[in-house]
Amino acid sequence: MATFVLVHGAWQGGWCWRRVAKLMREAGHDVFTPTLTGLGERSHLFSKDIDLDTHIKDVLAVIEWEELSDIVLCGHSYGGMVVTGVADHAPEKIRSLVYLDALVPDDGQNTLDCLPAEAASGLRDGSMDGRAAPGPAEAFSVNADDRAWVDRRNVAHPFRSFEQPIRLVGDWEKVARRIYVYATGWTPGIGRPYFEKASHETEWRAVSVECGHYVMIDMPEELTRILLAEV
Repeated sequence: MATFVLVHGAWQGGWCWRRVAKLMREAGHDVFTPTLTGLGERSHLFSKDIDLDTHIKDVLAVIEWEELSDIVLCGHSYGGMVVTGVADHAPEKIRSLVYLDALVPDDGQNTLDCLPAEAASGLRDGSMDGRAAPGPAEAFSVNADDRAWVDRRNVAHPFRSFEQPIRLVGDWEKVARRIYVYATGWTPGIGRPYFEKASHETEWRAVSVECGHYVMIDMPEELTRILLAEV
Protein backbone atom coordinates (compact mmCIF):
# COMPACT_ATOMS: atom_id res chain seq x y z
CA MET A 1 0.00 0.00 0.00
CA ALA A 2 1.23 3.49 -0.89
CA THR A 3 0.13 7.01 0.04
CA PHE A 4 -0.77 9.56 -2.63
CA VAL A 5 -1.42 13.28 -2.17
CA LEU A 6 -2.93 14.80 -5.32
CA VAL A 7 -2.98 18.61 -5.60
CA HIS A 8 -5.28 20.27 -8.10
CA GLY A 9 -4.57 23.28 -10.27
CA ALA A 10 -6.09 26.74 -10.56
CA TRP A 11 -9.89 27.14 -10.42
CA GLN A 12 -10.39 23.48 -9.49
CA GLY A 13 -10.81 21.56 -6.25
CA GLY A 14 -10.25 18.09 -4.90
CA TRP A 15 -13.30 17.03 -6.92
CA CYS A 16 -11.26 16.87 -10.14
CA TRP A 17 -9.36 13.79 -8.88
CA ARG A 18 -12.54 11.78 -8.25
CA ARG A 19 -11.97 9.17 -10.97
CA VAL A 20 -8.27 8.66 -10.30
CA ALA A 21 -8.78 8.50 -6.52
CA LYS A 22 -11.47 5.83 -6.96
CA LEU A 23 -9.19 3.65 -9.08
CA MET A 24 -6.30 4.02 -6.64
CA ARG A 25 -8.40 3.24 -3.59
CA GLU A 26 -9.80 0.18 -5.31
CA ALA A 27 -6.18 -0.92 -5.78
CA GLY A 28 -5.68 -0.62 -2.02
CA HIS A 29 -3.85 2.70 -1.70
CA ASP A 30 -4.42 5.71 0.54
CA VAL A 31 -5.34 8.82 -1.45
CA PHE A 32 -5.71 12.41 -0.25
CA THR A 33 -7.09 15.11 -2.54
CA PRO A 34 -6.97 18.36 -0.55
CA THR A 35 -8.87 21.39 -1.82
CA LEU A 36 -6.84 24.59 -1.61
CA THR A 37 -8.26 27.52 0.35
CA GLY A 38 -10.74 29.63 -1.60
CA LEU A 39 -11.53 26.96 -4.18
CA GLY A 40 -13.97 24.10 -4.67
CA GLU A 41 -15.97 23.33 -1.54
CA ARG A 42 -13.77 25.87 0.27
CA SER A 43 -14.67 28.71 -2.10
CA HIS A 44 -16.70 30.32 0.68
CA LEU A 45 -13.35 31.05 2.37
CA PHE A 46 -12.19 33.26 -0.49
CA SER A 47 -10.11 36.26 0.50
CA LYS A 48 -7.91 38.67 -1.40
CA ASP A 49 -5.17 37.73 1.08
CA ILE A 50 -4.94 34.10 -0.07
CA ASP A 51 -1.54 33.60 -1.64
CA LEU A 52 0.81 30.82 -2.69
CA ASP A 53 2.05 30.39 0.87
CA THR A 54 -1.55 29.75 1.98
CA HIS A 55 -1.87 26.91 -0.51
CA ILE A 56 1.50 25.42 0.39
CA LYS A 57 0.45 25.45 4.05
CA ASP A 58 -2.85 23.75 3.12
CA VAL A 59 -0.99 20.71 1.84
CA LEU A 60 1.66 20.71 4.56
CA ALA A 61 -1.18 20.68 7.11
CA VAL A 62 -2.68 17.55 5.52
CA ILE A 63 0.71 15.84 5.71
CA GLU A 64 1.14 16.87 9.34
CA TRP A 65 -2.34 16.12 10.67
CA GLU A 66 -2.78 12.88 8.77
CA GLU A 67 0.78 11.91 9.84
CA LEU A 68 1.77 11.00 6.29
CA SER A 69 5.16 9.85 5.07
CA ASP A 70 6.69 8.12 2.03
CA ILE A 71 4.26 10.11 -0.12
CA VAL A 72 3.81 10.20 -3.88
CA LEU A 73 3.03 13.91 -4.22
CA CYS A 74 1.43 15.02 -7.50
CA GLY A 75 0.60 18.56 -8.59
CA HIS A 76 -1.40 19.55 -11.66
CA SER A 77 -0.81 22.84 -13.53
CA TYR A 78 -0.65 25.64 -10.90
CA GLY A 79 -0.40 22.80 -8.38
CA GLY A 80 3.22 22.42 -9.51
CA MET A 81 3.97 25.66 -7.70
CA VAL A 82 2.34 24.27 -4.56
CA VAL A 83 4.00 20.85 -4.54
CA THR A 84 7.42 22.40 -5.17
CA GLY A 85 6.95 24.55 -2.07
CA VAL A 86 5.70 21.59 -0.06
CA ALA A 87 8.65 19.44 -1.10
CA ASP A 88 11.07 22.24 -0.25
CA HIS A 89 9.66 22.30 3.30
CA ALA A 90 9.35 18.54 3.84
CA PRO A 91 11.47 16.53 1.37
CA GLU A 92 11.91 13.74 3.92
CA LYS A 93 8.17 12.99 3.71
CA ILE A 94 8.11 12.46 -0.04
CA ARG A 95 8.95 9.35 -2.04
CA SER A 96 8.19 10.74 -5.49
CA LEU A 97 7.31 14.15 -6.90
CA VAL A 98 5.01 14.12 -9.93
CA TYR A 99 4.35 17.18 -12.08
CA LEU A 100 1.18 16.70 -14.12
CA ASP A 101 1.37 19.16 -17.02
CA ALA A 102 2.47 21.51 -14.26
CA LEU A 103 4.68 24.49 -13.63
CA VAL A 104 8.15 23.81 -12.19
CA PRO A 105 9.32 27.12 -10.72
CA ASP A 106 12.77 28.36 -9.88
CA ASP A 107 13.38 30.31 -6.69
CA GLY A 108 11.86 33.79 -6.96
CA GLN A 109 9.45 33.01 -9.80
CA ASN A 110 5.72 33.39 -9.54
CA THR A 111 3.02 31.65 -11.55
CA LEU A 112 2.84 34.45 -14.11
CA ASP A 113 6.59 34.24 -14.68
CA CYS A 114 6.28 30.54 -15.48
CA LEU A 115 3.50 30.90 -18.04
CA PRO A 116 3.79 31.84 -21.71
CA ALA A 117 3.58 35.64 -22.02
CA GLU A 118 0.18 35.58 -23.73
CA ALA A 119 -1.36 33.35 -21.06
CA ALA A 120 0.08 35.50 -18.25
CA SER A 121 -1.23 38.66 -19.89
CA GLY A 122 -4.67 37.11 -20.24
CA LEU A 123 -4.77 36.28 -16.53
CA ARG A 124 -3.79 39.82 -15.60
CA ASP A 125 -6.36 41.35 -17.93
CA GLY A 126 -9.11 38.98 -16.77
CA SER A 127 -8.63 39.47 -13.05
CA MET A 128 -10.99 41.66 -11.04
CA ASP A 129 -11.43 42.30 -7.34
CA GLY A 130 -8.64 39.88 -6.46
CA ARG A 131 -10.14 37.04 -8.48
CA ALA A 132 -9.05 35.38 -11.70
CA ALA A 133 -12.07 34.05 -13.54
CA PRO A 134 -11.85 30.49 -14.88
CA GLY A 135 -11.64 29.89 -18.59
CA PRO A 136 -14.12 27.50 -20.23
CA ALA A 137 -13.31 23.81 -20.12
CA GLU A 138 -13.19 23.75 -23.90
CA ALA A 139 -10.18 26.10 -23.78
CA PHE A 140 -8.29 23.40 -21.85
CA SER A 141 -9.26 20.74 -24.41
CA VAL A 142 -11.42 18.85 -21.92
CA ASN A 143 -13.34 16.09 -23.68
CA ALA A 144 -16.80 17.18 -24.82
CA ASP A 145 -18.72 14.89 -22.45
CA ASP A 146 -17.17 16.47 -19.34
CA ARG A 147 -17.05 20.15 -20.28
CA ALA A 148 -20.36 21.10 -18.66
CA TRP A 149 -19.35 19.34 -15.42
CA VAL A 150 -15.98 21.12 -15.30
CA ASP A 151 -17.56 24.50 -16.07
CA ARG A 152 -20.04 23.99 -13.21
CA ARG A 153 -17.30 23.10 -10.72
CA ASN A 154 -14.53 25.58 -11.57
CA VAL A 155 -14.56 28.84 -9.60
CA ALA A 156 -12.61 32.10 -9.57
CA HIS A 157 -9.05 31.74 -8.27
CA PRO A 158 -7.32 34.03 -5.74
CA PHE A 159 -5.13 36.18 -7.99
CA ARG A 160 -2.59 36.97 -5.30
CA SER A 161 -1.47 33.33 -5.38
CA PHE A 162 -0.40 33.88 -9.00
CA GLU A 163 1.57 37.00 -8.10
CA GLN A 164 3.50 35.82 -5.05
CA PRO A 165 7.02 34.56 -5.85
CA ILE A 166 7.98 31.19 -4.46
CA ARG A 167 10.91 31.10 -2.05
CA LEU A 168 12.99 27.94 -2.25
CA VAL A 169 16.12 26.82 -0.45
CA GLY A 170 16.59 23.92 -2.88
CA ASP A 171 15.58 21.09 -0.55
CA TRP A 172 12.83 19.98 -2.96
CA GLU A 173 15.62 18.63 -5.18
CA LYS A 174 16.46 16.15 -2.42
CA VAL A 175 13.43 14.16 -3.59
CA ALA A 176 15.27 11.62 -5.72
CA ARG A 177 12.32 10.49 -7.84
CA ARG A 178 10.85 13.21 -10.03
CA ILE A 179 8.44 12.63 -12.91
CA TYR A 180 7.10 15.04 -15.51
CA VAL A 181 3.86 14.14 -17.32
CA TYR A 182 3.20 16.28 -20.40
CA ALA A 183 -0.26 16.54 -21.99
CA THR A 184 0.37 16.91 -25.73
CA GLY A 185 -3.20 17.71 -26.74
CA TRP A 186 -3.47 21.25 -25.40
CA THR A 187 -2.34 24.63 -26.67
CA PRO A 188 -0.58 26.73 -25.25
CA GLY A 189 1.12 23.61 -23.92
CA ILE A 190 2.60 25.08 -20.75
CA GLY A 191 4.26 21.76 -19.96
CA ARG A 192 6.34 21.42 -23.10
CA PRO A 193 9.53 23.24 -21.95
CA TYR A 194 9.51 21.38 -18.63
CA PHE A 195 8.96 18.05 -20.39
CA GLU A 196 11.82 18.71 -22.80
CA LYS A 197 14.13 19.69 -19.95
CA ALA A 198 13.14 16.63 -17.91
CA SER A 199 13.78 14.40 -20.93
CA HIS A 200 17.46 15.35 -20.82
CA GLU A 201 18.07 15.16 -17.08
CA THR A 202 18.94 11.94 -15.28
CA GLU A 203 17.08 13.02 -12.13
CA TRP A 204 13.78 13.02 -14.01
CA ARG A 205 11.49 10.57 -15.80
CA ALA A 206 9.54 12.20 -18.62
CA VAL A 207 6.19 10.82 -19.86
CA SER A 208 3.76 12.21 -22.43
CA VAL A 209 0.04 11.53 -22.79
CA GLU A 210 -2.14 12.37 -25.78
CA CYS A 211 -4.94 14.38 -24.21
CA GLY A 212 -5.94 17.83 -23.02
CA HIS A 213 -4.71 19.66 -19.95
CA TYR A 214 -7.09 17.99 -17.48
CA VAL A 215 -5.43 14.58 -17.69
CA MET A 216 -7.10 13.30 -14.51
CA ILE A 217 -10.50 13.82 -16.16
CA ASP A 218 -9.73 12.82 -19.74
CA MET A 219 -7.47 9.80 -19.09
CA PRO A 220 -7.92 8.63 -15.48
CA GLU A 221 -6.91 5.03 -16.17
CA GLU A 222 -3.68 6.02 -17.92
CA LEU A 223 -2.81 8.55 -15.23
CA THR A 224 -3.47 5.96 -12.52
CA ARG A 225 -1.10 3.58 -14.29
CA ILE A 226 1.61 6.27 -14.39
CA LEU A 227 1.18 7.12 -10.72
CA LEU A 228 1.11 3.50 -9.57
CA ALA A 229 4.45 2.97 -11.30
CA GLU A 230 5.88 5.02 -8.41
CA VAL A 231 4.77 2.42 -5.84
